[in-house]
Amino acid sequence: MMRAERITLMAASLLALLAIAAPHGAAAQDQTRDQLQTQDRLQDQTRDRLQTRTQDQVYGSQLMTSQERAAYRDRLRAAHTEQERERIRAEHHEAMQARARERGLRLPDMPPAPLAPGRAFAPRGGSGPAPFTGGGGRGR
Repeated sequence: MMRAERITLMAASLLALLAIAAPHGAAAQDQTRDQLQTQDRLQDQTRDRLQTRTQDQVYGSQLMTSQERAAYRDRLRAAHTEQERERIRAEHHEAMQARARERGLRLPDMPPAPLAPGRAFAPRGGSGPAPFTGGGGRGR
C-alpha cells in the first residue's frame, strides 16, 4: 500500500472509532449528570430533615415563624454567658407558654434541655419532655 492510502485508511478507521465511541461518551455524560442531580436532590432532602430536627429543638417552634426561630437562635448565639442564655431560654419558654394558652394549645411543661456545645441533636432514648399536644385544654 502506498503511504497516502495508508494514511487515508488510518484516518477512516479513526473516524469510525470516534463515531462508535461518541454516543457512548454522551451516554456516560448523561449518566454522570443524572447521578449528580440525584446526589444534589438527596443533599437537599438531608438538609431539609436536619433543618426540621433543628426547629424541633426550639421550644414552641411549632408556634413560631421561621423568622422568629432564626431571631431566637441569633439571640442565643449573641449571648456572652451561659446565665444570659438561660435567661433568654426562660423568657422564651414563658412567651411560648403564653402563646400556646392564647391559642388553646398545650406545650410540655419543661423545655428541652440545652444541647452540649458542638452537639447537633439531643441524645436518643431516655425521658424527654412530653410531646406537643394540639388542642385540648388551656394551659395550667
